[in-house]
Amino acid sequence: MTTYTVADYLLDRLAESGVRHLFGVPGDFTLAFLDHVERHPLIEWVGCANELGAGYAADGYARLHGLGALSTTFGVGELSALSAVAGSYAEHVPVLHVVGAPTTAVQAAGRASHHSLGDGDFGHFARMTAEVTAAQETLTASDATAQIDRLLTDVRHRRLPGYVLLPADVGEAPAEPPVRPLPSPDTVTDPAVLTRFRDAVAARLAVADSAAVLADILVARLDAEDHLHRVLAAGVPHASLLWGRRVVDESASGYLGPYLGAASAPAVRAGIEDADVLVMAGVQFTDLTSGFFSQHIDAARTIEIRGEHARIGDDDFRPLAMRDALDAVAEELEALPGRFAVASEPPALAPRAPAEPSAPLSQTALWQEVAAFLRDGDTVLADQGTSFYGMAGERLPHGVVFGGQPLWAAIGFTLPAILGAALARPERRPVLLIGDGAAQLTSAELGTIVRHGIPAVIVVVDNAGYTVERVIHGLHEEYNDIATWDWTAILGAVDPARTSVGVRVDTVGGLTSALADARAAKGLTLIQAVVPQDDVPPVLADLAAAAAAANRRS
Repeated sequence: MTTYTVADYLLDRLAESGVRHLFGVPGDFTLAFLDHVERHPLIEWVGCANELGAGYAADGYARLHGLGALSTTFGVGELSALSAVAGSYAEHVPVLHVVGAPTTAVQAAGRASHHSLGDGDFGHFARMTAEVTAAQETLTASDATAQIDRLLTDVRHRRLPGYVLLPADVGEAPAEPPVRPLPSPDTVTDPAVLTRFRDAVAARLAVADSAAVLADILVARLDAEDHLHRVLAAGVPHASLLWGRRVVDESASGYLGPYLGAASAPAVRAGIEDADVLVMAGVQFTDLTSGFFSQHIDAARTIEIRGEHARIGDDDFRPLAMRDALDAVAEELEALPGRFAVASEPPALAPRAPAEPSAPLSQTALWQEVAAFLRDGDTVLADQGTSFYGMAGERLPHGVVFGGQPLWAAIGFTLPAILGAALARPERRPVLLIGDGAAQLTSAELGTIVRHGIPAVIVVVDNAGYTVERVIHGLHEEYNDIATWDWTAILGAVDPARTSVGVRVDTVGGLTSALADARAAKGLTLIQAVVPQDDVPPVLADLAAAAAAANRRS
């Protein structure tokens, strides 16, 4: 009879939390643990090309599935993944990082073990990781199951990464299977605080002639979208930041458009900044989503709702969960039917003359064609730079999931992340939009995507370098250049069975045809879309100018 172990307990708790894929790279300190993964009936091992890519994949998985998991070996492996874990922390993505470590005997003896710094201190890397994780545990054989439960409960509740160090011998130590589910998060809201908040909202709305809503990423991260939609059902004008643009329906009555501070369309800026009452739901202004903090919002006129508290003017309401606060706002709006509603449809995008099929491909035509290609049920990840900001001017179908990484802003993140996102939601068509410079950073995971049969549509924007950096500083400097790659040939190299299709396009008609073929394809399609080196999406040009100005200030 096989002994039930600490490793089995950890995997069972991950499975209970909904994890079905574990991303990582094997190492000798993890191999025994991976034997348990291979035998587990619910969790599949996804071996990646490197630990950074595995971390990005786990992040993409968690964004669509609620929790991701990553396994690396001690020292070299975990530090390779550390940038990915830090990005998950910055962007409120719960990922559990499982690190296989030397045995407790080796650590206690202070031996100069491989993957260590050779000084007998095996805590260096855990201390480093503590800065970018919400909870950490070094498992012991005597208390491992309680440690695992504490850690996972904290990670799930706080929606931030966690770190567990699993010494090789502790993973093999006997344990008892779970006898009860992990505890649900404690109720955050104080009923008296909620009542006081509702009264304050009612008082504000009673004397207001106009109201608006500005929503952002934390609404999605805290699973409060249905509660936000109840607020928006009152027809109140609303916008979102680019970071959280899919928390609202961009085809809904009352949708104004994306809010980017001074880079916003005039109607969007007026609707948000001039409202008598502005409800801010889950908003976190960053330099790259606010036009480098160019927003002009009067705090005295806002109802600001955060994760576990809210603020109205100088009054702070805590503890108060976002969901309960949004429901209170919805109830007060429902008590004033039609008072702040707008009857108009979302403002039409500026008319565009259709490009000739033979016309050279431009940034404008590229994103217009990509937006027309998207359908309900697509998952779209856009890498930082031309891809993310090129799509800023396009309206998306409501059923599209759209994401990027505008705070941590690690170029190359989205290529491995689309692997994780696709495995998390296999019923959705994965679409990746990425620049050539960014794609070179993480291109090794193309092979992993092919290996797992992911039917992604990948658009690589080929403009010979780091365009976002060029427009900030160094338009023609060599440090913004990159090596020239033939992406269709590279796809062939990582897919010798030729299950995928690669095509290079440089005209509007070529892109239109390639996208149509990709929609019908059952396997992966990579489109190398060639655009001029100095062509920049308008939103990115505005942000780059603001970035250059900010970098010049002392």
